[in-house]
Amino acid sequence: MSVRVDWLLLGCLAMSGALRAQEPAEVTAAEREAFIDDAAARFGAEPASMRTALAGAVYQQSIIDAITRPAEAKPWHGYRPIFLTDARIADGKAFMQQHADTLARVQQQTGVPAALIVAIIGVETNYGRNTGRYRVLDALYTLAFHYPPRQAFFRAELGQLFALARDESLDPTTLTGSYAGAMGWGQFMPSSYRNFARDGDGDGRRDLFASMPDVFASIANYFVAHGWEPGNPVAVPAIAAEGAQPPIATATPPAGHLAVLGAQGFRPAVALGRDLPASVLALDGEHGAEYWITFQNFYALTRYNRSPMYAMAVYQLSQAIAADAPQAAP
Repeated sequence: MSVRVDWLLLGCLAMSGALRAQEPAEVTAAEREAFIDDAAARFGAEPASMRTALAGAVYQQSIIDAITRPAEAKPWHGYRPIFLTDARIADGKAFMQQHADTLARVQQQTGVPAALIVAIIGVETNYGRNTGRYRVLDALYTLAFHYPPRQAFFRAELGQLFALARDESLDPTTLTGSYAGAMGWGQFMPSSYRNFARDGDGDGRRDLFASMPDVFASIANYFVAHGWEPGNPVAVPAIAAEGAQPPIATATPPAGHLAVLGAQGFRPAVALGRDLPASVLALDGEHGAEYWITFQNFYALTRYNRSPMYAMAVYQLSQAIAADAPQAAP
């Protein structure tokens, strides 16, 4: 390839990048007003404040790029090493020790293990190091008006953002979070913040940005609200009989019981001593298929993120954090 062609190609790429950085199609005044009317009716958001904030909302092409290539698109053997590392496990142990008393109190009140709460924070924000660089307003505006596959969901979340700002006396133009609009140490979407956040420190506010008691209580409450069963297992490795039909990885409630799964050729690698509602999960491991028997608490984890790989990564990180010594992925 000649030098001339190289520079021509680079010039075209640069021009393409510049064009992509611009808003692909201007949101009309009618579209904005229709959204404002809907958000006011559904969530009680104040129209004037929405108009003011939306006038300053900025389209971000990098948000569209990010949502179309999520980490969950990787196979399990590529996804797991992102979160199960020596550093993340060691940092989780240190974080849990630092907040031991507060976490123990939340665990006692809710039945949600402290290590699981810590693992959520570790996976979501690397223990607060990365809570997101986008303005939540820009993220939700971009996805609400320029991402048709989930436009209805993100328009609802944008409306919830304005309602949240009213409820908690927040400025919606200054909040920062992920490319999807999740915010705080636990990365709550605005609707989850409104519905599940708790005041853990008793100061009359629900602060998921700076109050660790609020963060811990809110994450635990999210799982309680989605059917967490204290004392019951999350998942155990499964042994598959020869010829057993591999299941499809899903994020659905337990489909049967252990006895039924046994008849289908799948049994837990460790005896549980009781028959519980359960499902079989197949993951693409480094050395072939991995089979797990999952329970209601695993399903509760998938309510935080619908990906079974996400739920398994959180669970395995929590187990490693709770163990006596740091351990990385094999």
